[in-house]
Formats: sequence, structure tokens, C-alpha cells
Amino acid sequence: MSEDLLPIGRFARLCRLSVKQLRHYDDLGLLSPAWTDPSSGYRYYRSAQARDALMIGLLRSMDVPLPVVARVLSGDERNELKAARDRIEADIARRRRGLRLLDRVLAEGLPEHEVSVVREPARRVVAAREAATPATIPDATAACVSRLLPRMAPGVALIGLFPLDMEEEFDVRVTVEAADGDELLPGGPFASAVHVGPYEEIPLTVHGVLAWFGDHGHTPAGPVREVYLNDPATTPPEHLMTQVQIRVEDAP
Repeated sequence: MSEDLLPIGRFARLCRLSVKQLRHYDDLGLLSPAWTDPSSGYRYYRSAQARDALMIGLLRSMDVPLPVVARVLSGDERNELKAARDRIEADIARRRRGLRLLDRVLAEGLPEHEVSVVREPARRVVAAREAATPATIPDATAACVSRLLPRMAPGVALIGLFPLDMEEEFDVRVTVEAADGDELLPGGPFASAVHVGPYEEIPLTVHGVLAWFGDHGHTPAGPVREVYLNDPATTPPEHLMTQVQIRVEDAP
């Protein structure tokens, strides 16, 4: 056995990791010991491995997923770290939106919404689609809108479509009505309420509409529709108007 090998306990202290963590990273193939005693199974590490071990500990302290850590160690450091940073930034933005919603609820209580049932016609539309997670809905929606801008016409509203049941990953769609559209947006009866205020607060109105379903014993059907009634480029956030619609599945 080489004299520059450190037993796992000493190496763990050097790298500010636990022995249990080092064993786990070895099992994953993320950081293997330089030598394992075949008779005792005891692990030994070289001092030069400390840099990788410290990088693993640092990235894990920032909740960077282990598969990303592995790719960083394999050499694609800049791209992977930038992607990890973007994910953390998106999570911070999502949490800030959540804090603003919570502040509003604390100040005003749960908002009451006037909900009415409207019958929407079927519409032929052009749609843009983007993969999203709950944290990236705003960015995915914005990407869809940018692709539809060339199809916009005066007086025609964009309609965002979002799943009723949020999963870890899903598609966000934004549509615009067009005579030559290649998709048909179904019509039918919808519970509808108008949201006034920033887009990030629309979930409050969505919950208000869903509460109406519970109060009246109806069954909601997705996707949730958001009809954007004015232009965010020229309208202050507090004056933005969005019609929230959820189809009433069991309406007569």
C-alpha cells in the first residue's frame, strides 16, 4: 500500500464529508477510493482526490443533483455549472413569487372571485408548445408567446393552456385564433372569472374558480385557460386583465 494513501476517516475530515457520504459516492461511482483493502474492505484515498471531494460537497450543499455533479467531475464544468446556476435562479424566482402571493393573502385574506358560467365556441387556432416544470412556467409561456407574435392580429387575444394536474414536467401551450389554424380548441361551458393584477398572481384566481367547483358540486376538466385581455408591454402589471376559464365537465 502506498504511503500517500489516507484512511477514509482522515480523508473525510480533510474534505468535510462524512464517512457515510464517501461510501455512498463510491457506490455511485462518483468518487472511488484509490485502494480498497481486499481483506477488510477498508477504503483509502489519495490527497489529490480532495479537490474532487470538496467540489462534490460544495455542489451538494447547493442542492445540485448528483448526475450533474458527475458531469462536472467528468470535465464539462462550465456548461453544467451554468445550467445548475440557472436552475437555482429559477427556483429563487419561483419562491419570490410564492412570497408575494403569501404577502397578499396575509394582507387581504383569500380573495373572493365572481365566477360565472360562459359557453365558449370552438376556435381554430395556431399553437406554440414548450416543455416546462412548475418553476419554469413563466419562461415557457414567454417563449410560446414570442413564437406566436408574427401571427397576432388586432383584437385577437392569446390563450394560455396549462394542465389542471401539475406534474414534475408538462407542456405549456399558448394559442392564437387563426382561420388557417391547424388545431381546434374545443368549446363548451366554462366557469370563468376575471383576474386583475400581475400574471404571477393568477394562481389565486385559478384557486378561486376551483373553489367554485367545490361549492357547486361540479367537476372541472383541464386544461386551465388564461385569456390575456391586454398587452403587458403597454399595461402596468396591476392593471393587467386575464380571464381564467375551466371547463365544466358535467354541465347539462
